[in-house]
Amino acid sequence: MICFLLYEALSPPYEDMVDNTKRGLVASVSAFILLGVTVTPDGPFKRPHPAIWRFTFIISIVYELGLIFVLYQSASGARQLLKHIDPKLGVPMEEKDYGGSCNLYDDKTPDDPYHNIKDKLDLFVPLHFFGWWLKTLLLRDWWLCWVISVVFEILEYTLEHQLPNFSECWWDHWIMDALVCNGLGIYCGLQSLKYFSMKTYHWRGLWNIPTYRGKLRRIIGQFGPYVWVDYDWKPLSTLGRWFSMLGIIAIFLLAELNTFYLKFVLWVEPGHWANLVRLVLILPWGAVALREVFQFLDDPDCMKFGRQSWLFLAIVCTELLIVIKFGWETVTIPFPSYVVTLWMGIFLLLVLWTVWNFFIDPHTFKVDSHDVERRREHWSQVRAIETKLSPSESRLFNPQFLFDKFIHRKTKDD
Repeated sequence: MICFLLYEALSPPYEDMVDNTKRGLVASVSAFILLGVTVTPDGPFKRPHPAIWRFTFIISIVYELGLIFVLYQSASGARQLLKHIDPKLGVPMEEKDYGGSCNLYDDKTPDDPYHNIKDKLDLFVPLHFFGWWLKTLLLRDWWLCWVISVVFEILEYTLEHQLPNFSECWWDHWIMDALVCNGLGIYCGLQSLKYFSMKTYHWRGLWNIPTYRGKLRRIIGQFGPYVWVDYDWKPLSTLGRWFSMLGIIAIFLLAELNTFYLKFVLWVEPGHWANLVRLVLILPWGAVALREVFQFLDDPDCMKFGRQSWLFLAIVCTELLIVIKFGWETVTIPFPSYVVTLWMGIFLLLVLWTVWNFFIDPHTFKVDSHDVERRREHWSQVRAIETKLSPSESRLFNPQFLFDKFIHRKTKDD
């Protein structure tokens, strides 16, 4: 970094103010990323290298700062700013409507009777499949994946009067999207989860492996997990856990909706690389955030959210504010009466079920001291593996554990 700055200092000055501003911003952001990767503490993930996860965390900070800057612009100004990224951006676009004729077989066009199906097969088909494969690896729970998948299809019905992109045929919603693309993606994700859960993990150094075949397997394994943690969300264990799960589902769905609304209000084509970059970056951010949230809910000794969780929440909320500010005319279009009735019914059923299940006829799992101790021991082992310490040594860095030991010893002495 010093060499690049030295080169710039010794180079002849440029009089182009716009070019100097661009180069200065790029240099400042690059220096911030480099310094951040150097000084930021490691996160919960170690493979393929902790620096990569520190890099994604710093990128999320840069992205949030960029969102805040965009929020202070006008809609036209924000769209013109995107032209500095790609001159093709900032141009009004026409949203594709996936509705229209919903006949699977159109006998009026004998040359191509299945054209309605072919018209729906675009870039989003493989994105749905691979997206849900990866989302399953993030959520690590089949029921949570299916709930989010089904609710998002309902949201598309709900918001199709605002975004033409959400207008789809019934078979496009429930067969192509929910059942085929999402379902196959979730199935492949579950098989991947089973593989990672059953796999034996080795932590031998590369140079301690004698054979070339073993070294090759170790190199490939470097791109897999360092330690695997299954997520047992237990949404019915407590009322607090139930509300936490509802919050996770809401944030997840909001992040999904932001993808469509942002490209609409900022005039970004669906197939543009900027959309793909955002989706690719959200995956590691979401993976770390979900791990931190699950540990906060499941680990008795974890007393606070991780930094990536708070930052991811800030990103989703800032994106929502941009959508509201730049697309106020769109988001304030009145909902049809049947949509209002549908969501009032869903909300009422949710409230009634919550009251019945947690207060009138509780079916919650009993959380006893043995379960708490079991989870504490489990996370102690996880921390021991991550920090390469024994379970007893890893607890020495836990203030709550030291406090409990002190109280226990004091009680014993008394």
